[in-house]
Amino acid sequence: MDNFFDFTGKVVLVTGASSGIGRATAELFGRLGASVAITYNNNQAGADEVVAAISASRRADGTAMAIQANFTSNNEIIRTIREVEAGLGPIDILVNNAGSLVERLRTLELTEERWDEVVDLNAKSAFFAAQAVIPNMLEKGRGAIINVTSIAARNGGAPGSIHYSSAKAALLTMTKGLAKEFAAKGIQINAVSPGVIDTPYHDTFTAPEVMQNLRNAIPMGREGRPAEVASVIAFLASDAASYLCGETIEINGGLLMD
Repeated sequence: MDNFFDFTGKVVLVTGASSGIGRATAELFGRLGASVAITYNNNQAGADEVVAAISASRRADGTAMAIQANFTSNNEIIRTIREVEAGLGPIDILVNNAGSLVERLRTLELTEERWDEVVDLNAKSAFFAAQAVIPNMLEKGRGAIINVTSIAARNGGAPGSIHYSSAKAALLTMTKGLAKEFAAKGIQINAVSPGVIDTPYHDTFTAPEVMQNLRNAIPMGREGRPAEVASVIAFLASDAASYLCGETIEINGGLLMD
């Protein structure tokens, strides 16, 4: 039987991977044999832990690297891609995970500057990262891009998150547009849409009583784990997902069912 989840020889870039879903995804790809690059903004300690965990799982140094980068800047994105290529080789799999709500703001509180920051971080970053890696994927005739959107893209998000939910909705649509353009050229482009996942995001932006209300609304009765999202991302990067095109997989324990 084919081992669809052997990523030996593949180079993976996971953006925003010093904690949460990004961290779980990077460490999973490392265990599955890939060389992994991650980006981080402020959490260097977390990024260093991810690199150490991947190196330990592979029993070899030089199979993982962390790069500090501000992915709201296309110049920073291009610099990062070049560093990854110099350190590990051309990128086979891109996971666009970088993103944040930054802060909850109701409509009448939301400034143009904060809107731009959140949209740039969640949507602009994903587009220009994809733009930067696609040329090498086209040369190889294959590659995979997985975008991490959110249940907020489907339901508008909780109060104070319209800037975030709008950006994540743009990412969902972007996935379809990119997939249509590059599917026939061997590049698999899909997305995952996490619901309520046990990550630092909710520690920062969701009050404990709100989290309990969310749990009560989830048919499975609990929030998800980062590893449960990571496993679906690995599936979308694999040949097991070879006939999926522009799809967004909902991972939310039944909170939202299409």
